[in-house]
Amino acid sequence: MTEELLRADIQLIQRILPHRYPFLLVDKVEEINGTESAVGYKNVTMNEPHFQGHFPGTPIMPGVTIVEAMAQTAGVMVGTALGMQDRDMLIYFMSIDKCKFRRKVGPGDVLRMDLKTLRGKPGAKIWKFGGVATVDGEMAAEAEFMAMLDLPQDAA
Repeated sequence: MTEELLRADIQLIQRILPHRYPFLLVDKVEEINGTESAVGYKNVTMNEPHFQGHFPGTPIMPGVTIVEAMAQTAGVMVGTALGMQDRDMLIYFMSIDKCKFRRKVGPGDVLRMDLKTLRGKPGAKIWKFGGVATVDGEMAAEAEFMAMLDLPQDAA
């Protein structure tokens, strides 16, 4: 018997993450395998505010927002696995390592983010993740990053 993988739609994502438009950068998360791995998706659209200046006439999603979208996917994965919806969990970047950008991402692209937990377990405050973001199977970015989960008192 295989274990059913979890998923998070935009309503559940907003119950886990504190981010809101224009800084909510993940539209859905699928294949959530506990705290081990997940796949997030971001539908990139022209109406996003960073495209006004990055770059006029040639809209390109900033690399830092791609890494942020990967981090938000990791937050949804952990938040879903730990039942953190409506619990006011906050997540803070601690480090970003081995970050590389390989392809431009622009309006009309669907950014797929495959995330894995490299270190961390339920009850831990410090987690490390590895992620790869792709568009149409082509690598757009990859990074490892650490984050601190600021869990509500009753959830720790």
